[in-house]
Amino acid sequence: MGKVYEQVLKFKERHPMTIAWRLRQNASVIEQHLNPGERPLYTFAAQKNDSPFNIWGTAVICLTNKRILIGRKRVIIGYFYNSVTPDMFNDLKITSGIIWGKVYIDTVKEFITLSNISKEALVEIETEISSYMMEEKKKYAKESDK
Repeated sequence: MGKVYEQVLKFKERHPMTIAWRLRQNASVIEQHLNPGERPLYTFAAQKNDSPFNIWGTAVICLTNKRILIGRKRVIIGYFYNSVTPDMFNDLKITSGIIWGKVYIDTVKEFITLSNISKEALVEIETEISSYMMEEKKKYAKESDK
């Protein structure tokens, strides 16, 4: 059992109202794309769409020491994979509804919507992503000053 899968299981235990399926398969997409020296820091699950009724697009989202990875395994053959490096990250938006919430990640090239997340998990997710990105952006600013 990989570290990404272990982390997403712990997230799901803490926030059981989050709608997520096939966690092992989705986590395996991320684990095969981890680079040497890259380690998972925080992992959660969500639906990668903007519809509260579409519950078939589960993704595992992993914050590593280098970037944000999003993996979704197809049912038959193949998978979907996204990588967001700190230099491409623009903004983070959180919305909360009655039961579930959404996380919006704005990048230079795309707008990623993650939905059907337990309301109680939203603050945890925002804190992890925001604090990580603020620290990483400082590193990129120092490197560009050289």
